[in-house]
Amino acid sequence: MTAAPIISVRGLVTRFGKNTVHDELDLDVWRGEIIGVVGGSGTGKSVLLRAIVGLLKPAAGQITVFGEDVRNTSVADYRRLRRRWGVMFQGGALFSSLNVQQNVEAPMREQLDLSPETRAALAAIKVKMVGLPENALTQMPSELSGGMRKRAGFARAIALDPEIVFLDEPTAGLDPIGAAAFDALIAQLQSALGLTVFLVTHDLDSLHAICDRVAVLAERRVLATGTMKDMQEIDHPWVQAYFKGPRARAALVQKDTA
Repeated sequence: MTAAPIISVRGLVTRFGKNTVHDELDLDVWRGEIIGVVGGSGTGKSVLLRAIVGLLKPAAGQITVFGEDVRNTSVADYRRLRRRWGVMFQGGALFSSLNVQQNVEAPMREQLDLSPETRAALAAIKVKMVGLPENALTQMPSELSGGMRKRAGFARAIALDPEIVFLDEPTAGLDPIGAAAFDALIAQLQSALGLTVFLVTHDLDSLHAICDRVAVLAERRVLATGTMKDMQEIDHPWVQAYFKGPRARAALVQKDTA
């Protein structure tokens, strides 16, 4: 008997005015995998992420997470569901007026009835888990490098010990060494915490390094899913250009020589 997917999207339609971003999109995500979601500009990768976590209301379709319908649930049930996932938006999306500790504590203040001392202790643990120094706790986002902001955003995403983490372009803007280190962090925490990772990315190195499967968004739907090897066999112009172009070959060479 095949286990049910931890995330299931069926017949998703999303529109902004007259612009249809997704049309009858289907996608399954399996527990414990790292799935990379890729596609050209405007294909709605981040829109799909926001729809799944309930931040965007689709025009049609069904989205279930942990077997529960995200679109048709009570406020109390949705709040309970939200405790089981964490989200890191592009750039880390930290609250600029709060220091790192306060940012990481934000989900705890919203969702859990904890003492200030307990929140502070848990925030310190999460910050250490993502590889930030202890003194980062008191720093403001403006005092952090781009890579540190992303790590702080990751710490906030795992603040409630979620089962799923949604990461939106986590390595964008990082130099190759920083991006590789962040990929390693994702893989390490996924393994240690048993996470399911929904990774929106355009980074071919990330796809090669850590993703179990890839979902390609094109033509307003999920055009294909599979391993990186599977992607090589798909006869579609965008897929061929993306996965067999010069940057793809360079990423593959780098992987093979690592």
